[in-house]
Amino acid sequence: MSDEENPEQSEPKSSLRDEFRNRRPTINDVARLTGVSKKTVSRVINKSPAVREDTREAILRVMHEIGYAPDPQARGLAFRRSFLVGMIYDNPNPQYVVNMQQGLLDGIRGTGFELVVHPCDRASETFLTDLRNFVERQKLYGVVLTPSVSEDERIPPVLREIGCEFIRIASVSLDEPEHMIVTRDHLGGEAAGRHLAELGHKRVGFISGRPTFRSSHERRRGFEAGLASAGVTLDEANVAQGAYTFESGYDCARELLSRVDRPTGIFAANDEMAAGVLQAARSLDIPVPAELSVVGYDNFQLAERLWPRLTTVNTPTREVGRRASTKLINQFNAAEIDTDDDRAKPSLVIRESSAPPPAVS
Repeated sequence: MSDEENPEQSEPKSSLRDEFRNRRPTINDVARLTGVSKKTVSRVINKSPAVREDTREAILRVMHEIGYAPDPQARGLAFRRSFLVGMIYDNPNPQYVVNMQQGLLDGIRGTGFELVVHPCDRASETFLTDLRNFVERQKLYGVVLTPSVSEDERIPPVLREIGCEFIRIASVSLDEPEHMIVTRDHLGGEAAGRHLAELGHKRVGFISGRPTFRSSHERRRGFEAGLASAGVTLDEANVAQGAYTFESGYDCARELLSRVDRPTGIFAANDEMAAGVLQAARSLDIPVPAELSVVGYDNFQLAERLWPRLTTVNTPTREVGRRASTKLINQFNAAEIDTDDDRAKPSLVIRESSAPPPAVS
């Protein structure tokens, strides 16, 4: 029976529950009582759009009336996959991991899928083998790859070989649109550079993240473009190599701020390092923002809790995670996939840590 067939129009009577007083209702019961095929019921359970709305409503009504609930394990066996989605990460920032996890959960809520979180070490010699074993052991339907794991071009062929769907989150496009969430980090860096330049800063510093993270390079690229839009150039002598950690931000800032012609503004490539810059400035008795402006990147909770409160680039990490898991589930349901990443676009949040540079005496 096809989806075009009309289900029985009469609502099931409450007495139907009596039939299932001593046994659990099955998907076959739902199909029989609604007058549609088992395949159509399955599509409704899996939230497929390939079912007419009146048919969907009738099936859901019968399911509620007889107390039918799908068995997740049975669903997994039918598809030879568990109804699990994996989040795979190698990221030094715990707040990023938490926000991403919350977003992924937002996207799978109510779908019957569950989330498995898997930390890894991309530098490990057994990285690819470990990743493959994890996916196969859990029989994952799909995975979300976060930076910098998402940037590893060895991974997609492995996932395709074992039949695992995937979404890559990265600062630039690395794959087909249906497999990507692009965060466009260069736009955030550009906003930070333009902000400092428009405030009047000429001597500016940049503290980068790990060189193995594409985001670090994209944020610097954007930062230099934002400075250039106001005629300011980033001096290579004022660039320091950080590691996306508080400690590296502190050490790099101490180095930059100990110079005679120290920067009057510093852009740190994430908020953890920006917090380290504020601490270094405090240790050197350099007031912020009177003598030093500081701009971060992420706009995690930390940015609001520092003093002065941190001017930073907002990245909607939770929304990015929600979009990633939604896109993954839509692949399962053969639904139309939204490839518009505008809601993942970074934007500047101006707070008290940035101001015009001190007047030249």
